[in-house]
Amino acid sequence: MKHKTLKLSAIAASCTLAFSVNAASTLFTNVDIFNGTEDKLYEDHHVLVVDNKIAKISKEAIDSGDATVINGQGMTLMPGLIEGHGHLQMNGSSLPDIENNRNWEELAVRSAARAESALMSGFTTWRDAGGMGAGLKKTIDSGELKGPRIYPSGAFIGPTGSHADFRNFTTPNETFNGPQSAGGRLGMSCTADSIGDIKTCARQNYMQGATQIKLMSSGGVASSFDPWQLNAYSLEELKAAVEVADAYGSYAMSHAYSKVSLLRNVEAGVKTLEHAFMFDKDVAKAMKKNGTYMTTNMTAFSPYLGEIEAINSNPASARKAKTAQAAFSDYIDNVNEYKPKLGFHVDCVGGVAACEQQADHSIFLSGKFFGNFYTLISMTSVNGEIVKLSGETLDPYFEGSLGVIEVGAYADILLVEGNPLEDLSVIGANEKWFDAPARDGIETMKLIMKNGKIYKNTL
Repeated sequence: MKHKTLKLSAIAASCTLAFSVNAASTLFTNVDIFNGTEDKLYEDHHVLVVDNKIAKISKEAIDSGDATVINGQGMTLMPGLIEGHGHLQMNGSSLPDIENNRNWEELAVRSAARAESALMSGFTTWRDAGGMGAGLKKTIDSGELKGPRIYPSGAFIGPTGSHADFRNFTTPNETFNGPQSAGGRLGMSCTADSIGDIKTCARQNYMQGATQIKLMSSGGVASSFDPWQLNAYSLEELKAAVEVADAYGSYAMSHAYSKVSLLRNVEAGVKTLEHAFMFDKDVAKAMKKNGTYMTTNMTAFSPYLGEIEAINSNPASARKAKTAQAAFSDYIDNVNEYKPKLGFHVDCVGGVAACEQQADHSIFLSGKFFGNFYTLISMTSVNGEIVKLSGETLDPYFEGSLGVIEVGAYADILLVEGNPLEDLSVIGANEKWFDAPARDGIETMKLIMKNGKIYKNTL
């Protein structure tokens, strides 16, 4: 649906912002705007970017001055996409592969390749949900590598034998967070079996540059020792982690499958529930009362799920996946009925090609199950709200909003050929997963801008 005039209450027509004297500017003309919050396009508008922010949006022509002018040719101008739960450094084929076959050097180089692939797929912001500190983020921010803005979580925090325990059966268990595993030594995981250990792990992550912390409070599918039904942390243990996060003005995100774990996390003050497959009316009510968000990997509902190498390479994981899919059968109906604050989430473990395929299939599945608009806001404004939960003190990008097209927001912008509210394939959605052909970017994504800088322009 197209509307002729952009509401001033939604996006200001003009605004005075403080910019440097020599700030570069870009003017987009003749674009239809999806603003990241409303189920409509605003037809034939103009958007002025000055430095790294959106400075003006108008139905009327904007004086270009010294700006670089880009004729949008009637294409859709929309916010850059936001990954709500990804793992750039978890880039082996499976957890055992990462633990046993990949050293720090290979993981680091592969994470850089994953980051560039994410940006060139339109993901201008990335909340990393565990497995790395702030090193890649700082390198990207310095301009030495291409990649999205990153909100890192640091090491996964979980008890012995949990979804955060990367050891194999022969790894010696000598000292807390010592030579237990390669994951522990590399700062990818942090084993915490007591309230004191949980607080130590959380504080260590914040010291290493985390913007939030990631807890493993349920079991998982791709891990070796834990049934997915496991409720790994007690209420008191979760509250201990939240206490540390609160002290930093930040928040905790938590891997949680079961209803017991979901309700326990909400009660403890966890702000985002990850996966949340047993979401139902009771969980929805608790989330609304406490202002809680959730993110879910939609590939859990794909018929292709059993073909993921991280699952099919481990017989125990393959068996867990089958029982999990059966147990989570009410999730989609419940989300459609209760409409929680849902953020988009791919959760890929693997290399560049595999994760591009998984992201594209995830977008398709979300659109199929929840509709295009709900999917788009989950990838833009809702995830934009989620990353801002890190608070002004720890938020590395505190000066502007993310996931929206509005005056004062960061200039993270896509130009796509077509209307994503009608067709998600213009941002990469693909019904195919492992049988999808390899791609080099997304053809219909004609322009990618992050922080006011253009990284792709094929107009």
